[in-house]
Amino acid sequence: MKCCFDTFKQNKFDTITQILRPFICFTTMQLLTKATVLFFLFGFNTAVLWAQSAVFTSGTNNYASFRIPAIIKAPNGDLLAFCEGRVNNSGDFGNIDIVMKRSVDGGNSWSAIRVVVDADSLQAGNPAPVVDLLDPEHPGGRIFLFYNTGNNHEAEVRKGKGERKVVFVTSTDNGKTWGAPVDISAETHRHGKAEDWRSYANTPGHALQLERGKYKGRIYVAANHSEGAPKGNFEDYRAHGFYSDDHGKTFSLSKSVGFPGGNESTAAELSDGRLMMNSRNQRGDKRMRIVSVSEDGGNRWASSFFDSTLIDPVCQGSVLNIGWKDNRAVLAFSNSATANRRDSLMVRVSLDEGVTWKYSLLIDHDPDKKKDHTAYSDLVLVNKKTLGVLYERNGYKEILFQTIQLKKDFQPWKK
Repeated sequence: MKCCFDTFKQNKFDTITQILRPFICFTTMQLLTKATVLFFLFGFNTAVLWAQSAVFTSGTNNYASFRIPAIIKAPNGDLLAFCEGRVNNSGDFGNIDIVMKRSVDGGNSWSAIRVVVDADSLQAGNPAPVVDLLDPEHPGGRIFLFYNTGNNHEAEVRKGKGERKVVFVTSTDNGKTWGAPVDISAETHRHGKAEDWRSYANTPGHALQLERGKYKGRIYVAANHSEGAPKGNFEDYRAHGFYSDDHGKTFSLSKSVGFPGGNESTAAELSDGRLMMNSRNQRGDKRMRIVSVSEDGGNRWASSFFDSTLIDPVCQGSVLNIGWKDNRAVLAFSNSATANRRDSLMVRVSLDEGVTWKYSLLIDHDPDKKKDHTAYSDLVLVNKKTLGVLYERNGYKEILFQTIQLKKDFQPWKK
């Protein structure tokens, strides 16, 4: 896939920003529209967007709350938006289904809600969908939806009082019907074994299929677990991944990332068989993302480090390969780009496989700065020119979808 960022003119951008920078002051910003204020506040390498469509609204369809968004593009081009439908309240444990809506027009409108997974009165959560387009047995493509079930609160599972399982369902008709659940916990979890894994969570957000090189076709799901008895500062948590090289027939576990406190994670394919994992730092000692790089398709981790550009308030994020430029992966990343609270949802783009993040776009922001405003998010490539982000907003009251025109919205000098 040729990346639409081939036409960017960074030198022109830098020149214009240097010319305009001296003319900006706080008084001027007060007179501008909300969107323009946000653009100035976050710097000239940042554009801003302000228009969304509601997909899930808490308190509707017999659900008290909707949380934990995930989104993919089906083989036929439809967008499939998933999330947790929490029946009784907004808590992380309880009667929780995985629900879905479909868009046939690129995210402008959405279908009625449908339940994909119902674990009766227990929890089904952390949706991680991915499309397998390379299985010769399913030439029209097959969708995997990985998820977790649980029989107790996470804090109790960490204490050894309960269990999380790893399950998937599949669809061969673009998400219209789904097969029976397949429990793969024995292959992807170490509960009750010497390693003593306890809490467990997929991504949440989209999983991926590697499309190039030695590991082409590999289905990969980023995940995390707690190990042993609870430790202070959540140091019992570790990020890891699991994967299949035979289109879901069998699964293997990756090595765990060495950093303690690695929590909800997301992954993207890089060049030369490499894979990047981007993780929440549950310890919170450094309010930034943990980045780990594998040289063997996500099995072992050659390096791990904190990315000081990707500030984070201890929350989930999403990374997505959106194309290739000069044989290098072009990456998009979304998260709440603040250190102290869940707000200021930002989408960034890297043309050098995450070494730098020169392009950024502020999606949403609460000027009152009083509460969590934007939280979990997930990215999808709608088409070669359009990126989409599905995200939680307004104190978890709604999940919205926003499209981004890659050339237009990431070139603020053309506005």
